[in-house]
Amino acid sequence: MAEQLTLNVEGMDCPSCTSKIEGAVCALPGVENVSLNYTNQKLKLELVGGGNAASVKKVIEKLGYKVREAALPEAPKSWWQTGKGRLVIASGLILAVATVLSFIMPDYAGYVFAGGALLALMPLARKAFASARMGQPFTIEMLVTIAVIGAIVIDEAAEASVVVFLFLIGELLEMMAAAKARRSVQALADLVPKSALLVVGDAVSEVEADTLKIGDIIEVRPGGRVPADATITMGETAIDEAAVTGESMPRHKEVGDSVFAGSINTDGLIRLEVTQAAENNMISRILQMVEDAEASKAPTARFIDRFSRYYTPGVIVVAAMIAFLPPLLVGADLGEWVYKGLAILLIGCPCALVLSTPAAITSGISSGARQGLLMKGGAVLEAIGKVRTVAFDKTGTLSEGTPKVTDLVTFSGKEADMLALAAAVEAGSSHPLAKAIIERAEGLKMGKASESEALRGRGVRAMIGNVDVVVASPRYTADITTVSDEQNAQIAALESDGKTVAAVVADGVLLGIIAMRDELREDAVSSMKALKRMGVSAVMLTGDNARTGAALGAQLGMEVRAELMPEDKLKIIEELREKGSVAMVGDGINDAPALARADVGIAMGGGTDVALETADAALLHEKVSDVPALISLSQATMANIYQNITIALGLKAVFLLTTLFGITTLWMAILADTGATVLVTINALRLLGYKPKI
Repeated sequence: MAEQLTLNVEGMDCPSCTSKIEGAVCALPGVENVSLNYTNQKLKLELVGGGNAASVKKVIEKLGYKVREAALPEAPKSWWQTGKGRLVIASGLILAVATVLSFIMPDYAGYVFAGGALLALMPLARKAFASARMGQPFTIEMLVTIAVIGAIVIDEAAEASVVVFLFLIGELLEMMAAAKARRSVQALADLVPKSALLVVGDAVSEVEADTLKIGDIIEVRPGGRVPADATITMGETAIDEAAVTGESMPRHKEVGDSVFAGSINTDGLIRLEVTQAAENNMISRILQMVEDAEASKAPTARFIDRFSRYYTPGVIVVAAMIAFLPPLLVGADLGEWVYKGLAILLIGCPCALVLSTPAAITSGISSGARQGLLMKGGAVLEAIGKVRTVAFDKTGTLSEGTPKVTDLVTFSGKEADMLALAAAVEAGSSHPLAKAIIERAEGLKMGKASESEALRGRGVRAMIGNVDVVVASPRYTADITTVSDEQNAQIAALESDGKTVAAVVADGVLLGIIAMRDELREDAVSSMKALKRMGVSAVMLTGDNARTGAALGAQLGMEVRAELMPEDKLKIIEELREKGSVAMVGDGINDAPALARADVGIAMGGGTDVALETADAALLHEKVSDVPALISLSQATMANIYQNITIALGLKAVFLLTTLFGITTLWMAILADTGATVLVTINALRLLGYKPKI
């Protein structure tokens, strides 16, 4: 049976580190399903057969990285407390001393430059040769090692020292950027309080939050954070979920409502029953989902990875040709052309190019998670931006999912009496329409129903005292009592507005009608306009009757396909896919087949297990506006990737030309990669603060 192993690998700051470690670990016997995320520095794998953790740790440490158990988190350090930070400081001091000596004692300065360069190069050289022994000779560290040693050999020790210093600064900046991206998501974990108030009988005691078990009763006082996913058992309050889901307005919660760990109790004292252990609460699941998403690679990232496998050895070949062919073929100066070849090696370092895509993907996924937009990987994030059509389920997606009484029309007697009789007949029913009538009648004096009888899809009948009351569809009402042409016209007008009409008949007399409708979400209309501006078409897929669908479609300004069975939705998704990429938005339960068939399945589920697990993406806000926001974030991320690739390759092209014309120095050459790496990183980090413009 496979053994799951998770390790933290310190010192990974860019995807090239990931490739080296993954390649070495995958080559070990008994190791399968290796997944390495450079952002959170976690290595996950399975050990089978003769595989063991010790061999995994050993091979990683040989590559120059530190390994520790993932369960033992290390306190964050300032940059100057890290090994890379100290190496940059030492390298900089030696460089400064050597520079001063070059004016005072120029004969000795060269030795100090060379010594400083070699000292700073040692960690890079160890990594380079360790990777070569593991079958990966074409690494960034190898390029820098060759260039620095070559520069010292041709008596350019000062430039060799500057090259190493600038390269180390670039690595340090990558480390700091990766740490910032890591903290932006890990900050979610800090939202869950470390302690909780456990209720046992009449006693309330403080315990550690991670010791809470499912079924425990906890107390949360006004202003306190909820320590676990739970359901309210006593009291009511307003809950601020902004830190968890991004929802800016507090939500009113009462007995029976669920509450996420990390949310804030703003008003009253409440007691809750724990529904999830600490490792499975909402925030833990979000963090796990983001980690898994960051570890997966987008198609663009996979292409860059494949490209870099050929690119790096190609750079070495080109650099060697530039260094030696002109002296061999036309007798050019060897020192001059070796210098140019070394510059080409430094210009060709692929770090910025390799970083261009995953840095943007990681920032995009992290930014989305903080706004309640969860995506399962870079491939999903990339695919969403290419969607040309979005298919929406109606109930619970475009609409609230809970019908409300919209109209009361009385034909005989008082409105309150009619409503009270209807509610008395419907009392105890779990049907959504019955609940809407009962809710509207709250506060009215209702009689007790007896002899209740369901009328097989036509309505319901009961005796309320001595009165025989029927709440039924207009069609059945016409069979049991007289309905005038004027009354029929009123019923037809309400139905044409997409409303469901129930007639109330007492002792054979039509008292009136009650109209109900599952109202659209408040942001549904504006969201459809936003999609249209983005060039994305929308279509509603609903099982409701055509009249109701048409009425809602007219309000939304979108195409409607009504009276659909689940299998019909699948056929329509296939039909839409012939015209371009399709996203399906549903509640994550009833629409699971359609979500799976679409190019991108988006679940609007408020963080339910199904919403987080069945679809490619989940919208925690339960807002329709999050759909165009998700598309906007994807498009912004892809634009960021193209900008990064342009920066990485553009700077290299410029410096390549200047090198061939003898303008570029070695320290300028390393800036072609270090500078590009810094620019790419800064550009990608902009996405952490991205707010979709819809």
